[in-house]
Amino acid sequence: MTEFQPRPGQSTAGYDVTRRLGTDYYQVFADIPAEDRAVWERAQAYVDEVGTRMQDAWDAADYPLDIAMRLGELDLLNDGIVHPELTRFSPLAAGLVNMEVSRGDGSLGTVIAVQGGLALRVLALFGSPEQQDRWLKPVARGQVPASFALTEPDHGSDSVSLETVARRDGDEWVIDGAKKWIGNGASGGITFVWARVDDPEAPEHGAVRCFLVEQETAGYTGTVIGGKASLRGIHQALITLDGVRVPLDAALPGTRSFKDASTVLYSTRSGVAWSALGHATACYEAALSYAQQRVQFGKPLAKFQMVQERLAQMLEELTAMQLYCRHLADLEASGGLRPTQASLAKYHNTRAARRIAATARDLLGGNGILLENGVMQHMTDIEAIHTYEGTESVQALLIGRDITGMSAFA
Repeated sequence: MTEFQPRPGQSTAGYDVTRRLGTDYYQVFADIPAEDRAVWERAQAYVDEVGTRMQDAWDAADYPLDIAMRLGELDLLNDGIVHPELTRFSPLAAGLVNMEVSRGDGSLGTVIAVQGGLALRVLALFGSPEQQDRWLKPVARGQVPASFALTEPDHGSDSVSLETVARRDGDEWVIDGAKKWIGNGASGGITFVWARVDDPEAPEHGAVRCFLVEQETAGYTGTVIGGKASLRGIHQALITLDGVRVPLDAALPGTRSFKDASTVLYSTRSGVAWSALGHATACYEAALSYAQQRVQFGKPLAKFQMVQERLAQMLEELTAMQLYCRHLADLEASGGLRPTQASLAKYHNTRAARRIAATARDLLGGNGILLENGVMQHMTDIEAIHTYEGTESVQALLIGRDITGMSAFA
């Protein structure tokens, strides 16, 4: 590589703004148990291993499945799920993995949310012994891509109104419908499809069940959604189910209503709060590093009062996010975490992450839009996590119902 030779008007070839600074102003993570810290460090090593390839993949809107499934090889997909066949992660360790991987790349953070938080969790909570014997370890180890298909083209926030149907025909279920925004839905693995039972003669008519569908099954078509400006390093799919036939034992026996889907979603909202913290940390640390390196009007940006005020504002919000996440993990570990408390953490943290990212982008000036500096990629990826696992408005209504005792849902 040719050594950079400064020219008039160009004193530096670039800025080192993506390295970790270990920001923890209130020492929120100073007392992490050694076992949890070891998991965190494993996640850091993984991010360092795949970082350059993932930056290129995000730029090209490519999904390097081998990198995604490497998370399973390193046993980083368990997301705090309690099951005798899975490595036990404390809520804190699971959160730190979400945070660290998202700090490196938001698409990989979404892989954890999809493969571990949603697909692996629904299998561990509601799958039959036979389904778990066959699929649990392969999904956890990243040997089989897995997806969770609930959202439909016409039903996002109102997914309780899903229209995909399953009817019994002899010794098979026949599934018809469509799903959208399904991570790993076109990756050649398995999909957990949520559908409404359409059988007027059966006691479970109208009930919502979950079905394990192998993606190679006839009638299953997963089409990668193009044109995304966010989470470009993972593929989401539009799935059509045209007379998909699966055996009767493809239904997960523990799923009997939409409340079972909600149980999974409540569990993953904590992960989204941690993911937002990872994105925000990357943006704040990039802004701080840039301010210390970038010279304007004869001195570093960090010596300007307005810049120091912005950095202080960002740190204020970042520290609040850390406190939310740490206490969230403590509540979950004690068994005292309520679903709406997870909703509040997601509500706060994705909103705060948006503000931090916007300030960081502004502080980096024109350099803020360059992917090599990380901030713009994180800024767009935050937009996706702000929406998925329940939009800002839905979280507000859940919290509002809890604190007032009155529902404002239509």
